[in-house]
Amino acid sequence: MSPPLTLLMEETAPGVWVALGNRAEWLGVRPHPHERASTGVLPAWRTEEFLASRALLRHVLRIVMPEVAGAAVRNDRNGRPVLDGHPGTGISISHDGEALAVAVAPHRQVGVDVQIPPDTVSDGLLRRCLRGRAPEVAALPESARATELAWVWTVQEACVKAEGTGLSGRPWAIDIEPAAARGRWGDYRWISLRTLSGTPLSCAFSGTGTYGEAV
Repeated sequence: MSPPLTLLMEETAPGVWVALGNRAEWLGVRPHPHERASTGVLPAWRTEEFLASRALLRHVLRIVMPEVAGAAVRNDRNGRPVLDGHPGTGISISHDGEALAVAVAPHRQVGVDVQIPPDTVSDGLLRRCLRGRAPEVAALPESARATELAWVWTVQEACVKAEGTGLSGRPWAIDIEPAAARGRWGDYRWISLRTLSGTPLSCAFSGTGTYGEAV
């Protein structure tokens, strides 16, 4: 059976691949033995999310790095997904509702995040994530400000995923300019796929030669 078509697959920077897919479509792909064995401890809803996102990840790996596409995916001590035996290949996985996103980056740390915008966002949440920039977004119509906050949050999440700190890295404290499509945060570059994806989707990545076996 041919794999489903991805909604989006893009080399966002040299050697940094990002793909967006739909959970229901990728659920029909035969799981890798490692993934199938890992689902026994997961609730049903989490199993679907888990299998679909990893099916999309392996699809991207088969296209851009076929030599590592069969490696087991495990989590490191910080919860970051890694390819067993290939520490120099950065991978990242995100899901929200029916949306799935993955990133693959040889010799880089990488993070990806996808978000379905909520119907509404509170002023308090805007201030938490945007601080001094909150009034700019608060002035937008309700749906537009929810969408813009989702775009900003995908950048913030992608950055801490690339760093490997997750929520302990306080993503809401990262200063991201609303409507920006790319930028830097410390040693990381980030890109929002605003012109390519109708769903807020961003990735962040380190320079080459800074991860695992590439060092």
